[in-house]
Amino acid sequence: EKGALLFTLETTKAASDVVSPETGFIRIFVKEGDTLSVGDILAYVTDTVDEPLPQPSELHPSSFTLHPSSSVLHPSSFIFHPSSLRITKPARALAESLGLDLAALPPDRLVTESVIREVAGKVSLPAPVLEGIDPGKSILIYGGGGHAKSVMEMALAMGGYHIAGIVDDGIPAGTRVLGFPVLGTRDILPVLAEKGLRLAANGVGGILDIRIRVEIFELLESYGYSFPVLRHPSATVEPSAVIGDGAQVFANAYVGSSAVLHPRCMVNTSAVVSHDCEIGVYSHIAPGALLAGLVQVGERTLVGMGVTTAIGIRIGSGVRIGNGAIILADVPDRTIIQAGRVWTGKAETP
Repeated sequence: EKGALLFTLETTKAASDVVSPETGFIRIFVKEGDTLSVGDILAYVTDTVDEPLPQPSELHPSSFTLHPSSSVLHPSSFIFHPSSLRITKPARALAESLGLDLAALPPDRLVTESVIREVAGKVSLPAPVLEGIDPGKSILIYGGGGHAKSVMEMALAMGGYHIAGIVDDGIPAGTRVLGFPVLGTRDILPVLAEKGLRLAANGVGGILDIRIRVEIFELLESYGYSFPVLRHPSATVEPSAVIGDGAQVFANAYVGSSAVLHPRCMVNTSAVVSHDCEIGVYSHIAPGALLAGLVQVGERTLVGMGVTTAIGIRIGSGVRIGNGAIILADVPDRTIIQAGRVWTGKAETP
């Protein structure tokens, strides 16, 4: 039964009970006395007593979804086909996004994402269906999460852009986000470029790790995509301000006189970048942040929500400033300032 105790796992530091993640039949792959490594599969829960199983040598933890805190694999991680094809769900999603015929996959082994990429490199894949592509107006959105939705709404509000579709590495192809189709994973980017797509917008916010956002920009650039400036109609940008390619200025933001936004940076909702400020490449000024005049922000820096700064300070590269912090002095490169703190340049005080 689901929740029934299967075994107790003992280490030198603790003992943990492992329960069944589902109701079914337990199929054990190991025997008493075996030596195992972290990540090894111990057992498999099946819905029926005679359900076909993969061979233990074919199993690898990265190919499956394990129940939280469990070493027991459930068949929901697999998709079995009448042809005896054994394929993981992530591999199937990738195959569908690439338009790959499942009949082209090897039936004699477990098909994982790496196998799909190997096969895809040897066959001619059908291109996704794209209609009405205009190289100057059709735009591809990378990402289908919350930030990507804001990017899509902003592009539509600007007028003049047509969203051709979405590329996302975690959402199955065919899913619709705000009514627009997910065309596939990153593997389909060269196919889309060949179909005439030239413009792309990065919909990955990278709030937890800005390196992810940087990686997406570089990936898109490697396939020849370019990045238009996206500026919400409700944002105010003074005529003397300079905005680089790929920068994003969201709703109700303000960019002051002679301010410079370097390429691929972001000024988020209701943030204020005052006169003569300079925001470095890939940096993110989060919603509600307020930068006084003459503030310089380096590259790949996050200025959190509601942060306020004194006039004329310098915030270095690779800095992360938590929400609501008050910045009264220069911030060296790669400094982390906790949320709600007052930065004086020497120490953080509550």
